[in-house]
Amino acid sequence: MDHDATRTGILDAAEDLFYGQGIQAVGMDAVRAASGVTLRRLYQYFPSKGDLVEAYLLRRDECWRADLADYVAGAADEPREQLLAVFDWLALWFAQPTFRGCAFVNSFGELGASSPAVAAAARHHKDEFAGYLARLAAAAGATPATAAHLTLLAEGAITAAAIRGDAAPAAEAREAAGVLLAAALR
Repeated sequence: MDHDATRTGILDAAEDLFYGQGIQAVGMDAVRAASGVTLRRLYQYFPSKGDLVEAYLLRRDECWRADLADYVAGAADEPREQLLAVFDWLALWFAQPTFRGCAFVNSFGELGASSPAVAAAARHHKDEFAGYLARLAAAAGATPATAAHLTLLAEGAITAAAIRGDAAPAAEAREAAGVLLAAALR
């Protein structure tokens, strides 16, 4: 296996385990076993569990945001409809059998107080998501305050879906977003 494939395999295993079971519940030996590499090889790529967690969160952020942006760009041309498409994408994500809520909120809850890197990764992810919604809102002619409200709707839907164990909060938040946008874009 080449360098990139080995690193990817380790990160894939770490993501499945960390997101599925929690970061603190998963040891490096479990990541080693799931990835099929030796413990020595694992530590060559990631000298500490903290390094692995940070790499996992960075990659998850990039993939999550890219998947969202690709979906939204393909779902609609008009900015208002793109904003609503965000909630459609959330519904698809919530319906996945592996959905366990926001990996960044989960990670922050587990380690945010003791790990500045985890706290920074969570803040970065949330800031980037809010910025994406702000750019879509601005293109639709909505104010920054409206963008902030839409962000809260999306974040609330993510949390509600994780706790309730169903995708309905995405549709509920989409409906509220439609009402908010109709009022804001008069």
